Amino acid sequence: MEANTNVQSYQTGYVDVSDGYKLYYELYGNPKGIPVLFLHGGPGAGFGEKDKQFFDKERYNVIFFDQRGASRSKPFGSIKNNTTQHLVEDINKVLDYLNFDKVYIFGGSWGSTLALVYAIHYPRRVSGLILRGIWLANKYGLEHYIGGGIKEFFPDVWDRFVKLVKEGENPVDYYLKNMLSDDKKVSDKFAYEWAYYEMSFYTINKISNTEEVLKTFSHKSLAILEAHYIKNKCFIPEDYIINNADKIKDIKTSIVQGRYDFICPPIQAFRLQSKLNNSKLNIVNSGHSAGDEETKKALIAELRRISG
Repeated sequence: MEANTNVQSYQTGYVDVSDGYKLYYELYGNPKGIPVLFLHGGPGAGFGEKDKQFFDKERYNVIFFDQRGASRSKPFGSIKNNTTQHLVEDINKVLDYLNFDKVYIFGGSWGSTLALVYAIHYPRRVSGLILRGIWLANKYGLEHYIGGGIKEFFPDVWDRFVKLVKEGENPVDYYLKNMLSDDKKVSDKFAYEWAYYEMSFYTINKISNTEEVLKTFSHKSLAILEAHYIKNKCFIPEDYIINNADKIKDIKTSIVQGRYDFICPPIQAFRLQSKLNNSKLNIVNSGHSAGDEETKKALIAELRRISG
């Protein structure tokens, strides 16, 4: 355990998990508050100060951690033994290390995927789910995001993304191969372009300077791990979450979904909600970003409602 380097968090440090990984974590809020686990997106994006805006620090006791290979966790950007199954078991190790038996899970985008898969495996440890931008990690979602679906709405962004890919090459494989290059210049270039692609349509608000946004989070680990997970279909069978939804159908669940989410289309949220008995679907006038104003308001309100 390390000294607290973050003035807002009351504890920081690293949790040793398997395969040589050390996961960076912070505990934020009230040590006696309602326990919440925050799962960041990407995979690989890590968490940041902006993610604390959803939590009343007098009411909640929040665990933030960077998943394998993400941001401040070590080793940085590693894809070795980095699968959805590893991340699920890592959650248990983080909870056990910090002495949390049961938590509310708050996650968006890839964080919603991981939250759902974890809940399917370990429903006993989940008090409730607060999910945003549902990503079911199925063929539909993968093909929409990286198989050309985006070009129907953002042809200019798609053209910029694929112009680096050699003719006849699979874009995901080609990007990942170059991001893992020993040539740092090549690696950085492809990681930047991958992240630039996503940031170009993640919010309903106009981004005046995408380059500045990319400086606010660990875009290189996001790019590497996103490509790694997408290449491997997120390491879960087709429609795994929907086909196993009966295992979590009675867990209190709130879904906040942007009507104009181009990364995780709303149909996925509707599909999920239809399988759950104890859920509420909130459709808001937003894009994918948790920072879009209506999404932010809904997440704060739904967390309070769910956690009672």
